[in-house]
Amino acid sequence: MATHGAKNRTVLLPDGTSLPAIGQGTWYMGEDRSARAQEVRALRNGIELGMTVIDTAEMYAEGGAEEVTGEAIADCRDEVFLVSKVYPHHADRKQMVTACENSLRRLGTDRLDLYLLHWRGSVPLQETVQALEELKQAGKILRWGVSNLDTEDMQELWDIPAGQHCAVNQVLYHAASRGIERDLLPWLRERNVPVMAYCPLAQGGRLRTQLLEHPVIRSIAAERGVTTSQIALSWVIREGDVLAIPKAVQLSHVAENAAAMDIVLTNEEVERLNEAFPAPAGKVPLDIV
Repeated sequence: MATHGAKNRTVLLPDGTSLPAIGQGTWYMGEDRSARAQEVRALRNGIELGMTVIDTAEMYAEGGAEEVTGEAIADCRDEVFLVSKVYPHHADRKQMVTACENSLRRLGTDRLDLYLLHWRGSVPLQETVQALEELKQAGKILRWGVSNLDTEDMQELWDIPAGQHCAVNQVLYHAASRGIERDLLPWLRERNVPVMAYCPLAQGGRLRTQLLEHPVIRSIAAERGVTTSQIALSWVIREGDVLAIPKAVQLSHVAENAAAMDIVLTNEEVERLNEAFPAPAGKVPLDIV
């Protein structure tokens, strides 16, 4: 499937909504007031460049990232597909309404396009689904999904009434972390549930250096005259059903991320990358950051 033109670099949600294959993450935003203007500018710039999916969470800077996002989208809310996430300990019927309303207030909007359970906690999935469905009926969220759920959890979700309304599963995924390809990704594909890939550039640390400094990624980037991070992002979205949400604050990085949507790897390039970063031979635990 390496023949997509850039104009087709979109991911379809189960309800037919088409989203750009690269959006914007906000993890670590809102933690330092002196960086706020720059963070707002980065998000606005990204929206202008077509990265209209913005992913945030009540956990990020304890609401600070939602406030930054709210400022960035204040005069263009309708152009943005807005995603936020609820803490697991707020995922029961009583607390989720309050958590969602607090997120909406910080974001300065009356609705979320997508609301995710951030990870699985002690609240039964059935109660969480009920709470999400009630928020949907109230018009406070238009869709819901999950994050950091592995195959067994997804199967449990699927067997719950209305559990199949789940629109996405947001998990960690990049070329140096391919565990989901063993059974989670095939399971989701069978049911047409797209993946949102967080940390698609291996957020920080040893893995990031291993990924972005790898000789194969460097040589493909050099041959094309692009950056290694653009090759890494293009690899994540190569199949057409994974949406990447890199975070960027530098405007040059924002522009790079947006331009990665135009980079369509050839089958030969994908093979070289698959050889350099092989998927694990068997099932591994879900990578979570």
